[in-house]
Amino acid sequence: MTIPPFHLAFPVNDLAAARKFYGEMMGCPEGRSSDQWIDFNFYGHQIVTHLAEGNGDDGYSNPVDGHNVPVPHFGVILDLKSWRDLAAKLEAADITFVIEPHIRFEGQPGEQATMFFRDPSGNALEIKAFADMASLFAR
Repeated sequence: MTIPPFHLAFPVNDLAAARKFYGEMMGCPEGRSSDQWIDFNFYGHQIVTHLAEGNGDDGYSNPVDGHNVPVPHFGVILDLKSWRDLAAKLEAADITFVIEPHIRFEGQPGEQATMFFRDPSGNALEIKAFADMASLFAR
């Protein structure tokens, strides 16, 4: 499946912390930047952290498979090995998970590995993986 890259811009309250989190922790190469924003290559997609007041943690969530999923959130779907490697890296760095790495919908259509955590500004991220990418939109 070939898809065009998406673009997502979102607020952060500290560009240095965003640079460290997305650039170093998440391994996203940095693109253009200014003293007000930074572009990152988020697994082939363009995300832009914009310096802004406030916190991304607005307290909203929806129940999904026994967990309260933060809304809004964004993320990426990785292959299972890359997902496991990133989960181990985040765990080793003592990242606090909103929802710990686990398998969701186990034994059902759309079974997936998932984890939720927040960046230093409180923006929620979900990183997923499917053993079978053909089940991405399974019902």
